[in-house]
Amino acid sequence: MKKNRPKYKQIIDAAVEVIAENGYHASQVSKIAKKAGVADGTIYLYFKNKEDILVSLFQEKMGQFVETIEQEIETHSNASDMLLTLIQVHYHQLAKDHQLAVVTQLELRQSNKELRLKINDVLKGYLMVIDKIVEKGMNDGSFNEHMDRRLVRQMVFGTLDETVTNWVMNDQKYSLEEQATAVHGLITQGLTK
Repeated sequence: MKKNRPKYKQIIDAAVEVIAENGYHASQVSKIAKKAGVADGTIYLYFKNKEDILVSLFQEKMGQFVETIEQEIETHSNASDMLLTLIQVHYHQLAKDHQLAVVTQLELRQSNKELRLKINDVLKGYLMVIDKIVEKGMNDGSFNEHMDRRLVRQMVFGTLDETVTNWVMNDQKYSLEEQATAVHGLITQGLTK
């Protein structure tokens, strides 16, 4: 499988750097190839085009993201602690990789509608993790069970997403990770009875 080959990962990592530095539209496949240390034609052994690189990049990084979050939340039995862990891991993952944060928060949003639909499809795994936490909290009575679950999911994801976007837009002048406890408090206050 191509995804398990070293050059695939090299190209994905190079794409994050090139897109973060130049923006999606100004990032030619040749720049990505040069950064990855491969011939231009090698890119096409793994990807159909630049759009495919961006979608694959998001699939790869989001897959790792979701896997890390799922492993971390499994260590908790209460929904509030699971939510705090999700927030902490979300912020930590993006704080440690500034270029990935730029790509996910700014560049993915500038893409065309068809590309955004593919990105949204990839995001479903992450949203399912949020749903799992919300369901648990509603079922065990720690969150208000009368709230609209889809609205709660949107509120949680939207809050995290906007917080990271603001951090990126402000050139990381403060610690994103230090925001986790306050954001958790704000969200859980809205979720309790």
